[in-house]
Amino acid sequence: MLTSMMNRIVFLCALIIMCGNGFAQTMQKDELIFLTSEWKGERFADGRPKVPDELIERAKHIGFESAWTILKNLGYNNQYEGGWKTVNDTVKVTGRVVTAQYMPSRPDVEKNIKDRGKAEGRKGNTNSWPIDVLVKGDVYVADGCGKIAKGTLIGDNLGNSIYAKSGNGVVFDASVRDLTGLSEIKGFNAYVRDFDPSYLEDEVLMGLNTPIRIGHAIVLPGDLVISDREGVIFIPAHLAEKVVYTAEFIDLRDMFGHEMLKKGSFSPGQIDSDWTDEIKTSFLKWLDAHPGSTKLTRAQLDALMSKRTW
Repeated sequence: MLTSMMNRIVFLCALIIMCGNGFAQTMQKDELIFLTSEWKGERFADGRPKVPDELIERAKHIGFESAWTILKNLGYNNQYEGGWKTVNDTVKVTGRVVTAQYMPSRPDVEKNIKDRGKAEGRKGNTNSWPIDVLVKGDVYVADGCGKIAKGTLIGDNLGNSIYAKSGNGVVFDASVRDLTGLSEIKGFNAYVRDFDPSYLEDEVLMGLNTPIRIGHAIVLPGDLVISDREGVIFIPAHLAEKVVYTAEFIDLRDMFGHEMLKKGSFSPGQIDSDWTDEIKTSFLKWLDAHPGSTKLTRAQLDALMSKRTW
């Protein structure tokens, strides 16, 4: 058992080293389930966690800093990455992650990968293969080792295909081309390192739906990615519900707190500390006066109010 566990640890470490060892194949289903074993919900056929569509929709509206703080307080310190350029900074990219690991190519390896892909029914260059597995709500996230010139993973043709399949954008630690064409895809956005007119060259897909590294963040297939102008956060699937619900509550209490402070109903010290029963009662009355302000149930609100959440 110890030997088996050590083998798994070595396997994972090899996968997440930037531009390190990878596999030109999807991860075995049992291995992906092992790495995401905290997730207890529905999965795709390949084992990828399937965060519900309803939760993805709610995640589009939560506070970015709130989500980051919640993860940090839970000990998840390697889930954020910034320093991006975007195709359209008014469009957020939120959804379930499909991962891709690219590496510098060499003729023998690329030939073997493409030959096997052809036998599996895959078509086109390897940078289109991740697009083939996308479904609505997915986000194509790729580690291209930060390559800019000749590191353009997509142009506007593939961008249109991505949006048609997923209704979403992409996050690439690499570059894209055809900026004008990509910017004309309504609802599409791409977080990238830069833009470049070159074609993709000397790059090959080495891993599809395997753990990857995006800058300072570790990313697993099925993670929930959220974005803002500051950057992107990758929320582990098993924490998605907790982060979304808690962030929704923080946003609500901020709205309530701001209003109470403006009215002078409570002091800053009262609002910015553990709430008394008086404040909790006032908060619930405030919610009754603002129907539709939250999808949280009364039981969820009671649980969240029982402790500090920031």
